[in-house]
Amino acid sequence: MFKNKTLLITGGTGSFGNAVLNRFLHTDHFNEIRIFSRDEKKQDDMRNQLKNDKLKFYIGDVRDYSSVERALRGVDYVFHAAALKQVPSCEFFPLEATRTNVFGTQNVIDAAIFNKVKKVICLSTDKAAYPINAMGISKALMEKVAIASSRNVKDTTVCLTRYGNVMASRGSVIPLFLNQIKKRENITITDPKMTRFLMSLEEAVELVLFAFKHGKSGDLFVNKAPAGTIGDLAQALKEMFNSDSLVKIIGTRHGEKLYETLCTREEMTKAEDMGNFYRIPADNRDLNYARYFSEGEEDISKVEDYHSHNTEQFDVEDMKALLHKLPLIQEELGHLKE
Repeated sequence: MFKNKTLLITGGTGSFGNAVLNRFLHTDHFNEIRIFSRDEKKQDDMRNQLKNDKLKFYIGDVRDYSSVERALRGVDYVFHAAALKQVPSCEFFPLEATRTNVFGTQNVIDAAIFNKVKKVICLSTDKAAYPINAMGISKALMEKVAIASSRNVKDTTVCLTRYGNVMASRGSVIPLFLNQIKKRENITITDPKMTRFLMSLEEAVELVLFAFKHGKSGDLFVNKAPAGTIGDLAQALKEMFNSDSLVKIIGTRHGEKLYETLCTREEMTKAEDMGNFYRIPADNRDLNYARYFSEGEEDISKVEDYHSHNTEQFDVEDMKALLHKLPLIQEELGHLKE
């Protein structure tokens, strides 16, 4: 489906964009891959590092409709990854999170519809399920915007993917722990019993590709993933790098949860099990209020959420095996042997 087509990735200089390029840049998939972002330095670094004629760069901001619309001319498919993702910064600047994550998504979808893009996949997060922080709330509203837009479109399919923390992605906890270990500093943990889903960048790309292949307009896709505690993750890294760093408990930060939810119980009542993935079809009810207030669903109270406390749990040894597969870990372990 991607042969001789043009792909655009918003926020394409980030971890996800780089993973997509690693997957497709040297294949016959896509005649052209466009990187759309506002950071000219990262674009220049990527351009000089990859030196590939298939790659085209567009400076712009998803907050600015006109820059998005121009970049989407002639595009067949869109991965919408641009977002403000850091929980603490979104807590202090919630309006900025809203401008990028909500209005920016609407701009991308509107520009895609205008240019008759075939399919748009919007990337969401587990923090959008039962959100308690500004980042999650803005992403939850982003999902609502995408699903609402999907109801009235014929030529463009709008889908969503939702996944947990991507291991070793920029700004995540693994690079932080590694840096602390290398400097022989204390490893700072908010709560050792806190659980998070364990997912690689490659698995994030697989989820998006699955959505491209199987998604109908308004669908939300979630991949099944194991989870583990932050305490076990720190211990696994300590053992892998023979570190004597002490673990320091600093307490839960602004807007953090004890565990993350990938599918709410309301979604699980209608989720379709597709093997390694759940497909959650759009709620296409109209504004017939009787359906909301007179016709409830008894099953909802009987179903449990799908979250990082009740999925498959990895221990320290499981985590070490998983961490060994990450390029960042392989690179750092290689430096130790030199």
